[in-house]
Amino acid sequence: MAVVREFTLPDLGEGLTEATIVQWMVEVGEVVAVDQPVVEVETAKAMVEVPCPYGGVVTARFGAEGAEVPVGAPLVTVAVGAVPDDLAGTGPSAHGSEAGAPAGPADAAEAGSGNVLVGYGTSAAAARRRRIRPGGTGPAAGASRPAEQVAAGQDSSGAEAAGAPGAGAVAAAGARTGANGSAAARAAEAGSRTVAVISPLVRRMAREHDLDLREVTGSGRYGLILRTDVECAIRTRQEQATAGAGVTDAVGAAAAAPTGEERIPLRGMLAAAAEKFSRSRREIPEATCWVDADATELLAARRAMNVPGAPKVSLLALLARITTAALARFPQLNSTVDTKTQEIVRLPAVHLGFAAQTDRGLVVPVVRDAHARTVEDLSAEFARLTETAREGGLSLAELTHGTFTLNNYGVFGVDGSTPIINHPEAAMLGVGRIAAKPWVHDGELAVRQVVQLSLTFDHRVCDGGTAGGFLRFVADCVEQPALLLRGM
Repeated sequence: MAVVREFTLPDLGEGLTEATIVQWMVEVGEVVAVDQPVVEVETAKAMVEVPCPYGGVVTARFGAEGAEVPVGAPLVTVAVGAVPDDLAGTGPSAHGSEAGAPAGPADAAEAGSGNVLVGYGTSAAAARRRRIRPGGTGPAAGASRPAEQVAAGQDSSGAEAAGAPGAGAVAAAGARTGANGSAAARAAEAGSRTVAVISPLVRRMAREHDLDLREVTGSGRYGLILRTDVECAIRTRQEQATAGAGVTDAVGAAAAAPTGEERIPLRGMLAAAAEKFSRSRREIPEATCWVDADATELLAARRAMNVPGAPKVSLLALLARITTAALARFPQLNSTVDTKTQEIVRLPAVHLGFAAQTDRGLVVPVVRDAHARTVEDLSAEFARLTETAREGGLSLAELTHGTFTLNNYGVFGVDGSTPIINHPEAAMLGVGRIAAKPWVHDGELAVRQVVQLSLTFDHRVCDGGTAGGFLRFVADCVEQPALLLRGM
């Protein structure tokens, strides 16, 4: 006897209360395995595939692609043990699935796995399984159904009834299939007005700017329309409108239309960042101290380390190594404040966050156990996390649980800053640009490479003497790195 299990959006960590459905990975009526990803969501921090802890037949999906879903809201319902008769006892070859696909999920799926996020204990083998589509329905078959017929499969509650996959899932499934040609061609064969777009964020951007996606040429695989395509089309239209307005003003034919105000919703990453900044300022009595340092010798040490054939060492990695050494001497700054118990919690390991600018905004990837890494290892990890961040592929584990943040705002060409502490951490070290400036060196005026260092700290965890000692140690290592680098 089948038992219907409801799977809700799990707690995705670190105060995240909602997520946006990007893409459904299963359709109503499909057989899913325990821990098989069923939906891809976008949180304020990352894109996450969410696996279902139950195995069986998907009986309903809740929420359309592009919809915001709060934590605890239902995602899917699964009939545990309700494998269709035509699939019972069949082997992998009969349905094109890999070994390990569920032939009878009632045994393991009844209790569920307890895993809720890929990368947090979910079986990698389960995540690789291909989906079984009962009744001969596949991506190509689903894509050939008219959008009007597909959309009729939703009830008033927003859940899709069995046997009627949503239009978003069909379009996405069609776009993921390359066997029948491009996504645009499949849409034309379907006789619908569907365009080659998977991402609901792209559709939302086009809708907010009143842009017809049918007029946009996709640069992605199989002609998919990407975010960059929409941004380019919007920019081109704005430039054309500006040029047209100039001509109109010149000939005096008509007055130019007034420029309206632009409203940007605080959602997703923007909303999370705004809330975290506000909470930091509300809860943390922060103070900032700064000092100028001569970085000439540090740059020379880096050049000496970057010999041909040796692993490349970045300046950020050298600063990170200096930072972890300073935190070993001043552990008060590698801590957090437990406001419930009114205790200062000193942390045993340094998980070093660093600011990285991406197309989706500013993110703070975290280097785990930075205190135990060499300069070469730190450099490689910084490079890996930065590249992954720009591709939008960072996991929640790579974006959370930092204990101290290193902020190199010198890349923006500025000297100093008073940053907001990355709550719930206790401090942040800021590094400005390194620029040639007049400096007294060995009793004589000389041109040296000077950098401004700033430390913003939680005054609850230490006083100014500790903060000043930390910053002075960092500055001394920047000016005379040889002794410290010898032990790296």
